[in-house]
Amino acid sequence: MKALKLGKTITRKLHSVGIRTAGELIETGSKEAARRLKAEYPSTCVVILYHLQAAIEGVEMKMLSPETKADLKQFFKQLQNDVR
Repeated sequence: MKALKLGKTITRKLHSVGIRTAGELIETGSKEAARRLKAEYPSTCVVILYHLQAAIEGVEMKMLSPETKADLKQFFKQLQNDVR
């Protein structure tokens, strides 16, 4: 995970939901990874989703396009509604 510039806590949590390598995260995608994290760790927030997507794209979070952020935010909002 180090290659994706994710912190120890996010990496540990990803491991706990079955995502152990950068390749697995890329293959799984940020949305599915966030869905798994939210199910296991209810305090997971939209910023984690942004971090995951940024890591996949190989950019800093602030470099995500407004369209990408809007899409991720909408997905996360629906995910929160589904969890409730």
